[in-house]
Amino acid sequence: MSTNGTHFNGSSLAPHELTLNRPSWVANTLGFFLIFTTVVDILGNLLVIFSVYRNKKLRNAGNVFVVSLAVADLVVAIYPYPLVLTSIFHNGWNLGYVHCQISGFLMGVSVIGSIFNITGIAINRYCYICHSLKYDKLYSDKNSVCYVLLIWVLTVVAIVPNLFVGSLQYDPRVYSCTFVQSASSAYTIAVVFFHFILPILIVTYCYLRIWVLVIQVRRRVKPDLRPKLTPHDVRNFVTMFVVFVLFAVCWAPLNFIGLAVAISPEVVTPIIPEWLFVSSYFMAYFNSCLNAIVYGVLNQNFRREYKRIVVSLCTARIFFQDSSNDAADRIKSKPSPLMTNNNQVKVDSV
Repeated sequence: MSTNGTHFNGSSLAPHELTLNRPSWVANTLGFFLIFTTVVDILGNLLVIFSVYRNKKLRNAGNVFVVSLAVADLVVAIYPYPLVLTSIFHNGWNLGYVHCQISGFLMGVSVIGSIFNITGIAINRYCYICHSLKYDKLYSDKNSVCYVLLIWVLTVVAIVPNLFVGSLQYDPRVYSCTFVQSASSAYTIAVVFFHFILPILIVTYCYLRIWVLVIQVRRRVKPDLRPKLTPHDVRNFVTMFVVFVLFAVCWAPLNFIGLAVAISPEVVTPIIPEWLFVSSYFMAYFNSCLNAIVYGVLNQNFRREYKRIVVSLCTARIFFQDSSNDAADRIKSKPSPLMTNNNQVKVDSV
């Protein structure tokens, strides 16, 4: 049985019956890593959702996409990750074909949903900062909900072809029912381009435009700029930029491996070390728990709300207290607008 390929065609066993002989510490390490990721994923993203629910300062059009991204991260922690853990500790898939397909499908929904939501966040920030006069019309409450629904419709549509291509299979190297890179070279190339490279290019364009404008404002490149840009304003924008960078870093190795395998499977597949393939997968899995940490570290409003939620849990008030009634917090977290002669440039709370 080949451990470097993705299809394991040399074996007479069904894909779900394949196992690898590894030292026990490897499975234990991967299992511990995934348990940590799952726990932090669930707790962190629930904190994000409850923070937006409880705090009026966080209930804005931009954060609709943040909540949607948190839901995408929760999807894998609730169903696929526990199944992967079961596979790790049983050294094989023993949950049947249907669970394998559902697990692989939901894994894809989470990944594609994440990158589409990150793209939606970048476009939202670009419109808010660079085209602020049109922002309120473009991102009314109704329109924002429609955009999020469109993201999830496109996500499901993007994943459905996997059911017909036969690309959702169990891979014993990563103990997961997942996308098989060598099932169809053309399909893999299309997936990497449309579901990773193209969104990354769009997000990069949006954030580059924002950075250029913010730098111009801070340096007062033009004499008609009279900005009031505080470190707090910069941190709010940097938060979502960091979320994007972490996603790109965590998912790039796996996508580039997939692209290389699709372009030249006979040449590339045998030379990819198993440790590199496994590491790229679990690095991608780890990304699902990072966003909530980033919000807590870089965004003051989320950090304060996290603390309040933890306190509220001890007093059974989590569903009833609206912390945004604190007038002092409202004054302290009020965003500072950046003014130009053509546009009102603003950096709001995430």
